[in-house]
Amino acid sequence: MKGKKYGIEKQGERMDFLLTEEQEILKDSVKKFAEKEIQPLIKESDKSGKWPEVLTQKLGKMGLLGIVIPNEYSGAGYTNCDYVIILEEISKVDPSVGLVVAAHNSLCSNHLNLFASEEQKRKYLTRLASGETLGAWGLTEAGAGSDAAAMKTKAVKQDDHWILNGTKLFITNGSLAEIHVVMAVTDAEDKRNGISAFILEKGMDGFQVGKKEDKLGIRSADTAELIFEDVKVPAENLIGEEGKGYRQAMAVLDGGRVSIAGFSLGIAAGALESALKYAKERVQFDRPIADFQAIQWMLADGFTELDAARLLTYRAAFLEDQGKKIPKESAMAKLFASELAVKSSSMAVQIHGGYGFTKDYPVEKFYRDSKLATIGEGTSEVQRWIIAQKVLSEY
Repeated sequence: MKGKKYGIEKQGERMDFLLTEEQEILKDSVKKFAEKEIQPLIKESDKSGKWPEVLTQKLGKMGLLGIVIPNEYSGAGYTNCDYVIILEEISKVDPSVGLVVAAHNSLCSNHLNLFASEEQKRKYLTRLASGETLGAWGLTEAGAGSDAAAMKTKAVKQDDHWILNGTKLFITNGSLAEIHVVMAVTDAEDKRNGISAFILEKGMDGFQVGKKEDKLGIRSADTAELIFEDVKVPAENLIGEEGKGYRQAMAVLDGGRVSIAGFSLGIAAGALESALKYAKERVQFDRPIADFQAIQWMLADGFTELDAARLLTYRAAFLEDQGKKIPKESAMAKLFASELAVKSSSMAVQIHGGYGFTKDYPVEKFYRDSKLATIGEGTSEVQRWIIAQKVLSEY
């Protein structure tokens, strides 16, 4: 039985579970950045529900708003594995910032990176990657969540432009972004092949920001409604071919799910590390509670599952870096990591006891923030459906 028959090659050629020296340096630099620049802003921004705009420029200077964008478009040119490292370290400190970074990079910027023309990339992607502004991605509507193809926002061609009408809901960075990638129906007769993608700019006539959401968690990540009333969009702002927007969006979401898995890793790791620290310090019955088997088994399960989630996520990111299609792998990573984020943060609150329910410790925020991970960019139910369809077709 030869290894290559089963896709296994010599160690070092294919299978390596160690971060490179460069990745270790990257991880440490992002960790220090998050602790110095993000941590002091958390309490106030979470309380007010407002994005600390001072962070936008700082994130840009660190290269964190152009993570996987090539250098030629002002990006940092990192790999998707690097991206996961970055998101975990940021989200371990503040998941709200992690989500803003993920939506900007994986959705808006990556849509342009994958499908925009050279002229569009030069005009828009360079601004996004440099940190000049945040980007937003408009897919979801009130009646089109998991069933994105049910959208009602329409675009009608008139001479050298398109006229957009409709609304988008739950758009991350919605009121802050100056550049938006928006999906709209251009052929109502063809549900999935009748949707196109467009670039809109803040300030276009008829383009308004509606309700800003006051959320349970991820409070400082801007989430808003977008309203389009006869918005005149230049014909050259169509991304790729007419009618290809839905397929583009599904491809973007495959990568986006890897980013949400990385975001979820940060929540789980932050919650577990907080719980571990507290368990060593908290004394009951004349002993640190970390001495008790009940607490030890919680931590053992939590850290084991965290490593499993990392392996799933790094596998998906690695395959994405190889140019592979990853609908099943990204869904598996997102499903497992997001549900672990909820489980770990709940367990961390339990270990903290009554203190876990107060704002004196970070675990209550991880608990509130974690739930979005199982909803955003495809619910757990949608992930299970994707995985099932792939498994049924493969075996």
